[in-house]
Amino acid sequence: MASAATPSPAPTGSDNSFGRIFGAIFSPKPTFESIAQRPTWIVPLILIILVSALVIAVFGQRVGWRNFMIRQNQQNSRAQKQMEQMTPDQRAMNAKISLGVTEGIFIAYPVFALGGIALLSLGLWGTINFGFGGKATYGSIFSMWFYASLPGIIKPLLGTIVIFAGATPETFNIKNYAPTNVAAFLNPTETNAALYSLASSLDIITIWTLVLLGIGAATVAGVKRSSGYIAVFGWWAIFVVIGAGFAAITG
Repeated sequence: MASAATPSPAPTGSDNSFGRIFGAIFSPKPTFESIAQRPTWIVPLILIILVSALVIAVFGQRVGWRNFMIRQNQQNSRAQKQMEQMTPDQRAMNAKISLGVTEGIFIAYPVFALGGIALLSLGLWGTINFGFGGKATYGSIFSMWFYASLPGIIKPLLGTIVIFAGATPETFNIKNYAPTNVAAFLNPTETNAALYSLASSLDIITIWTLVLLGIGAATVAGVKRSSGYIAVFGWWAIFVVIGAGFAAITG
């Protein structure tokens, strides 16, 4: 008598969004297997927004956006030349507009984050499926991206600590406020712009996130983990080169 077929084990990852937050970091494969079956992303998005809002609020109170803008203009030779050619009224209006735009960008961060992840997920979805023969749905890639990005909340928390430690407009760089990459130990005004951009990309949190993205992409697509790494790190390398080139042109 033939024995009954043994059913394949179900994924051990949690279906609970809060359980997935810890699972994505400490046991990513089963967590991403669970996400492939039931994609969710609202809870990690809310967590990312709350932590980012914390550092923005603390920065506004302890350092100040106006002081930040003054410091940024002092570091930009092109901006300084343009300001010198303006009348006092024009400089005041330009400073007001720049301040409003900067504050608006940071306030609208959740919208930019959501749109950015949507576009990046589309690129990764196409790459892992058509380039490596995967079978991932767009929804599973999109959901997986949020959970794989969770190590990124460490940087705003570190930034908050830096601010409370006594950061000033002269010492705090909101574009690179956490000592997690090589560029954090370089002077942005004395370092070549392209080199500074490349050094910024050598970031511990970023690499950690990329590794999780590689595992997640391979898991939800049902391909080899090496394929996930190639797809993720390949796109990252392209963006690093583009970023360095743009910095060289505008820096």
